This record gives sequence, structure tokens and C-alpha cells, in this order.
Amino acid sequence: MTQGTIAGINDKGFGFIKVDGMEKDLFFHATDLVNVRIEDLNVGDTLEFEVKDSEKGDGKKNAVNVHKV
Repeated sequence: MTQGTIAGINDKGFGFIKVDGMEKDLFFHATDLVNVRIEDLNVGDTLEFEVKDSEKGDGKKNAVNVHKV
């Protein structure tokens, strides 16, 4: 599993995770959270997750199976 910190969250149910060594932040959606609600997360919180290719086929990566540390 990979770790990173929340770089931003919006009220539409998604956010972005900053990962050391990665150029771009990873997208995550509230449906990919495990045992935590998006309302309980804050910028700067540490998360643990798996990295997966975007289902859009655009070459981007997403965070899935996201846990709060």
C-alpha cells in the first residue's frame, strides 16, 4: 500500500492526495473510502491506498481502497 496526505477535498465527494515522489496528485472518490466518510477527512490527513489506472483510459492514476491512517 502507498501513503500520502490529502491535498484537497471538495463538497462533491472527491479529493486529491499528494504522494512524495509523484509529480501529480492522485484523485480519489468517496466511494473508494474504507471505514471512513469523506466528511470526516481534512486537508493534511494521512491516507493509505492502492494506486490504479483510471477507468477513463486517459493514462492517469487514481487512489482506491483508501484508508485513513
